[in-house]
Amino acid sequence: MKVIEIRRLSAAEGRQYVAALAGVLLDCVAGGASVSFMASLSKAEAESFFEKVAEGVEWGERILLAAFLDSELLGTVQIITATPPNQPHRADVAKLLVHRSARGQGLARRLMEQAEGASRAAGKTLLVLDTVTGGDAERLYMRLGWTKAGIIPNYALFPDGRFCDTTVFWKDLA
Repeated sequence: MKVIEIRRLSAAEGRQYVAALAGVLLDCVAGGASVSFMASLSKAEAESFFEKVAEGVEWGERILLAAFLDSELLGTVQIITATPPNQPHRADVAKLLVHRSARGQGLARRLMEQAEGASRAAGKTLLVLDTVTGGDAERLYMRLGWTKAGIIPNYALFPDGRFCDTTVFWKDLA
């Protein structure tokens, strides 16, 4: 049986795992995931993105979680805790990514459960996120009890340049 471990990474650990995190992002983009990046994403750009994420962790603006399957980092999710002064109770969930080779084994579900727990521990009572309409992640969020707020047509692009609709979700943690 494969061992799944979800860990909250410090800024130093985030930097240590930049290459592995970038590898997961590159795989997701290569697989067509609309996660803010286009098909032209380079390894250097993906690594730079996660270097900035580690900075955000260091500054207390983000929580970075990583999923390890048999000790290999194959998934990640972030909680963006830096919010405007009138929204101290809220956080954004961003970049739920699971390498295609590890999908279907519960990593995304476990990452989201840990994201909710880490958000509660950080004093957050409301989470929001957005995802591609009709995708696997949308079905996951529904199974995990998230509430669909609505759909925004043509909100983003898939890596190949096609438009995609985006569904916005929220979850009350109180």
